[in-house]
Amino acid sequence: MMQATVRHENVRGFARYVPSLVRWLMGLWLFVFGLNGFLNFLPQPNVQLSEGAMAFSESLVKSGYMLPLIFATQFLVGALLLINRFVPLALVILAPFIVNSMAFHIFLEHSGLPMAGLLLVFELVLVWHYRKAYASILTAQEK
Repeated sequence: MMQATVRHENVRGFARYVPSLVRWLMGLWLFVFGLNGFLNFLPQPNVQLSEGAMAFSESLVKSGYMLPLIFATQFLVGALLLINRFVPLALVILAPFIVNSMAFHIFLEHSGLPMAGLLLVFELVLVWHYRKAYASILTAQEK
């Protein structure tokens, strides 16, 4: 708790609330869409997928495990962000999903690119905010 106080010491005005707001928005987004993957309470988008996007999506469904894994990961990361626990770990767990989401929307289905881009921006804002937590894993170790 002391580190959080020190971290916000020099930040004034609305900017000091940005990381918390982004964490809440991203957490709620991931929590709801992860839960929707299991309960299907949101209507499916009415977008005609390209041939490549359709083939990719079908392969995820046919694998039998990939979509449940993606939804469970979204749900777990969303919950961790909402309860403000293990946030740096949650961001690391989410990173491969964001990379793949961006690649999917850049190369196969452009309609979801703004949402994927916003998720990437949220991730980067939070990674920057928690950058001290990553210092030890980003430091070269001597042999």
